[in-house]
Amino acid sequence: MSTTTAAQLPPSPYRRTHTCGQLRPDHVGQRATVCGWVNSYRDHGTGLVFIDIRDRFGLTQLVFERESAPQELVDAADKLRGEDVIAATGEVRIRVGGPNPKLATGEVEVVVSTLSVLNKADNPPFAPDDLAALPNEELRLRHRYLDLRRPKMQKILASRHRVTKVARDYFDENGFLEIETPVLYKSTPEGAREFIVPSRVNPGLWYALPQSPQLFKQILMVSGCDRYMQICRCFRDEDPRADRQAEFSQIDLEMSFVQREDIMAMMEGFARRLWKAALGVDVPPIRVMSYREAMEKYGIDRPDLRYELTITDISDIAVRTDFKVFRDALAQHAGAPPYYSKKGVVKAIRVPPGAGGAKLTRKLTDGYTEWVKTFGAGGVPVIKVNDAGGFETGIAKFLDVPGVKDDLVRRLGLQPGDTVLFAADSYSVATKALGELRQKVARDIGLGPEWGKAWEFLWVVDFPMFEKNKDTGKWVAMHHPFTAPRFDQQQAFVDAGVDDEVAIESVVSAGYDLVLNGSEIAGGSIRIHNPAVQSKVFSLLGLTPEQAKEKFSFLLEALRFGAPPHGGIAFGLDRLVMHLCGTENIRDVIAFPKTQTGADLMTQAPSPVTDAQMRDLHVQSTWVPPTRA
Repeated sequence: MSTTTAAQLPPSPYRRTHTCGQLRPDHVGQRATVCGWVNSYRDHGTGLVFIDIRDRFGLTQLVFERESAPQELVDAADKLRGEDVIAATGEVRIRVGGPNPKLATGEVEVVVSTLSVLNKADNPPFAPDDLAALPNEELRLRHRYLDLRRPKMQKILASRHRVTKVARDYFDENGFLEIETPVLYKSTPEGAREFIVPSRVNPGLWYALPQSPQLFKQILMVSGCDRYMQICRCFRDEDPRADRQAEFSQIDLEMSFVQREDIMAMMEGFARRLWKAALGVDVPPIRVMSYREAMEKYGIDRPDLRYELTITDISDIAVRTDFKVFRDALAQHAGAPPYYSKKGVVKAIRVPPGAGGAKLTRKLTDGYTEWVKTFGAGGVPVIKVNDAGGFETGIAKFLDVPGVKDDLVRRLGLQPGDTVLFAADSYSVATKALGELRQKVARDIGLGPEWGKAWEFLWVVDFPMFEKNKDTGKWVAMHHPFTAPRFDQQQAFVDAGVDDEVAIESVVSAGYDLVLNGSEIAGGSIRIHNPAVQSKVFSLLGLTPEQAKEKFSFLLEALRFGAPPHGGIAFGLDRLVMHLCGTENIRDVIAFPKTQTGADLMTQAPSPVTDAQMRDLHVQSTWVPPTRA
């Protein structure tokens, strides 16, 4: 029996020697084989046929000379159409007619002597060309393999690769071990709805897909791993939106024997390394802001600092007016302590003319009244400052009075041309409404800079440990139930009575979020390593000791066997790539994303399964198709 070695095989007709983005004047006179997709076909009637061939590295111009090339070669070139897959071999020469400065390979071309058509393509539903008009997103996702051929999408995929490489290199240099954690997990109440998976070999029992590796990475700290990292998949059965998918990726990290500042310094170094490697941008030292300051000034715990529009409490001025909306709001919960969420307040935003002198029109401000109702507010009272410095429109007659007007001008720093937007309600409602309105106003008058013109990083710290769920009235953990109180708050937490709402709401956690241009890109905390503290947290969240043991017995047990102080953080990988690539749609940075309804249009998932499959899993469907009238 004879064998053929690789050296004895005939050479492949499509073994490329160069990519489509590689050829330069240094290659002139050399033979080159390039492979890729036909990007365009041109025949100018000059005896030359031009084919642009494309791969993920770039684009190269191929030339077929009718007078000197074999007729069958020219005929084959004439039949080429967009997205055909070809291999072409020929001599590299200086581009006839002058260089194309728009292409990296624009100084040269390949005079083709051999052409292999590797695969003919059907007429595509759209051209994978950045210069062509994009089809609707549904068509792009249905034919995602075509959409991903676009140079822009190839660059995004490459950027995502570089982010993960920088992360692995940086954390490896700093002593982290990359450790995988399970995907089939125990169902635990961590905030979001879970995806659950039936167990075939354990009838009636279920796995859950992990919302995050939170508990496993804490267990790894108890195991002595000291520093852990993982680029992991996470699953939350939540409605998708522009910056959120039910299936997403995290750069997940945990460290032992650290304080909050140690973790923040380590992650700040990562952000600095990443922005330098990806964009050549030097990130300055990142400022730190308390949660309370963020809420007071910006009405949101992830403020965009690229523009001002700060929020100011004017309750002490508003109480001196005859405007019923103000007075009614301030009369509510008048005895509440400062910053208590139920305290009645009046707050305001001074809005100067925006980019290019754009002002808030009556149409816009009227629309804001309806818009803030979605955040629980009753409306948006408005005044404008005229050229003479007087107040006009809206509620001007209530404020353009001696004492009140002067104090308001000084407090807000008002100038002619300004508009002032107010909110009067409980502290939490007024703050939330103006925080959301601040961002909308900035978009409406063009205050936000273009992508890449400003990078405003911010650490937000000192979050409350708990907040009340407005629907159920129950306490929920602001970060997650494994977040520790800040070191100096531990005794206050232990002493807080379960019915003392003010005391519980006042406890500050050891949590921290990294915010970039108004987007949370990472969040973490120092964890609870004391089982007694962890048990009290579970109790406040409404879990009985039996329920806590059922859901978290492995964690509570591990904490009793020598758990070190530890903490960590997770970066949203998808959001990092969104920022670095300048897109506001998370589906642009995921190779195979889901739609707003959670569907994969390319594979047609989710899809039905057979009765036999369900029987194997010991489950049956309770869904009943709707009847037709």
